[in-house]
Amino acid sequence: MILREKAVFCGRGAVIILIASFFLLLISSCVTQRNVEYLQDKSKTPKTFNEALIEDYKLKPNDELYIQISSLDDPSANVFLGTGTQQSLYMSTIQPYGASLISFTVDKEGFVLLPVIGRISVRDKTTPQVSEQIKDALTNILSQPVVTVKLVNRYVSVLGEVRSPGHFAYAQDKLTILDAIGLAGDITDYGNRDEVILTRNESGKNIRIPVDLTRSDLLASNYYYVRPNDIVYVKSLRKKFWGMRQFPYSVLISTVTTAILLYSVTK
Repeated sequence: MILREKAVFCGRGAVIILIASFFLLLISSCVTQRNVEYLQDKSKTPKTFNEALIEDYKLKPNDELYIQISSLDDPSANVFLGTGTQQSLYMSTIQPYGASLISFTVDKEGFVLLPVIGRISVRDKTTPQVSEQIKDALTNILSQPVVTVKLVNRYVSVLGEVRSPGHFAYAQDKLTILDAIGLAGDITDYGNRDEVILTRNESGKNIRIPVDLTRSDLLASNYYYVRPNDIVYVKSLRKKFWGMRQFPYSVLISTVTTAILLYSVTK
C-alpha cells in the first residue's frame, strides 16, 4: 500500500514537472514586445538629436560615374556626351543596373577617360570636386559649361533575418540604416535588433560595426547613414517567436497526452 502511494505521488510529481517544464520552455522561447521595437526610449516627450556629420563619399577604383555636360554651345557639347536633355530622359527610364551602360568607370589607377579632355584623376575626390574639375577643363572649349556628376553604383546589401534579403540600388545621397532595412521588407520576428552588423570598407580595410537599432540615440550615431557598398547583416535571436501560425500545437497535444497517460497509470 505504501509503495503504491509512493508510486502515485511520484507519478503525479512527474506529470507536474513535465507540464511545468513545457510552459517554462514556452515562456523562455517567446519574444517580448521590447525585442521587436526600434528606437526605444523611456521618455514620452519628444527628443532632439543632432544629426551626425556624414562625409561626402570619396571615389574609388571601379566606381561608375554618370557625367552630363551641357553648354550654351549645344553642338560642341554633343561632341562629349550627347545632348544633355536626351541623356537625362534616358537616365530617368532605365533600370539602376542599366545605368552602367552610359557611365564612366574609374580605372584601377583612379582615372576616368573622357572624350576630348582625356584622362583625369578622380580618386579620393567627391563628385562635386570632379564636377568642378571637368568644368575647369572645359572653360576654353565650351561656352559656360554646366557639368553634373553622379555616382551610379550606389548599392547596399541587406542579409540575415529580413523578409527580402538582397542587393539594393538607391539614388539618394543619404540613406539611413533603417531605410536600407526597409528596402529588404523589415526585420522578421526572429531578427536581433540589438546587434545588427554593419560591414564597411574604408581605406582598403573591412570594418565590422555592431549597431543597436533599439536605442533612440542611433539617430545621432555616425553609423545611422549607410555608405555605398555597405553590408547590413541582421543576426538571429536565440529565442523563437511563436505566433498563431508557428505555435507548436503538436508538441502541446503530445505533452498533454503524455501527462494524462502518466496520471492514469499512477492513479
